[in-house]
Amino acid sequence: GGTVHLVCRNKERAEVARQEIVTETGNQNIFLHIVDLSNPKEIWKFAEKFRNEHKLNVLINNAGCMVNNRELTEDGLEKNFATNTLGTYIMTTALVPLLEKAADARVITVSSGGMLVQKLNISDLQSGNGTFDGTMVYAQNKRQQVVMTEQWAKAHRNIHFSVMHPGWADTPAVRSSMPDFYERMKNSLRTEAQGADTVLWLAVSAEATKLPSGLFFQDRQPVPTHLPLAYTHSPPEDEEKLMEVLEEFSQKFKSASPG
Repeated sequence: GGTVHLVCRNKERAEVARQEIVTETGNQNIFLHIVDLSNPKEIWKFAEKFRNEHKLNVLINNAGCMVNNRELTEDGLEKNFATNTLGTYIMTTALVPLLEKAADARVITVSSGGMLVQKLNISDLQSGNGTFDGTMVYAQNKRQQVVMTEQWAKAHRNIHFSVMHPGWADTPAVRSSMPDFYERMKNSLRTEAQGADTVLWLAVSAEATKLPSGLFFQDRQPVPTHLPLAYTHSPPEDEEKLMEVLEEFSQKFKSASPG
């Protein structure tokens, strides 16, 4: 019954997904927007246009990547950081003014339990130092998403923010970016529907918003963002610094965005 806007990178695959939804639900209000979320200027351009033309009740940040070799975008940004962290930051902050106008507005960011192995590291956001390990870079980005969510929850009291771990699901992304993990685990991975369950619950259920904003969820339950004795807590000033740096990046690309 909802109006759904799919923001996708690949037009052909997006069209197939859109058609599947329309066929299965009979809902014609499924709209496509082709945006590369590793390109900050494109995100700004999309968000500014979207704000003028649509209303928004729920934003789900689900796009992500795990690139296993250090690649730079055309803007000179490391690709995992550009997509998972900066892309999520710009998309969310650019749409906050629209969400502020809605009753019961929500933002859900799809993180990963992998973030539990990483402590926030603001000294090397572009992973330029030392050996590049795509899995750890991805985990660091997912930790950054948890921190962003906690900070947004403090700053925007009338929007309900949450971040979640979908569990390890059998998706094309897991197969291509983590082939060894996939081979070991393929018989115990979740289906895509199981992976999406908590996302949908956070998006539409009345129960979810009875819980405080800014929490990390797994299987419809808030769970800790740090393992016991893992020493992954970071000082508040590091968390604030992350937001400052992302805001600087964001504004730099905003001024450069066409239109």
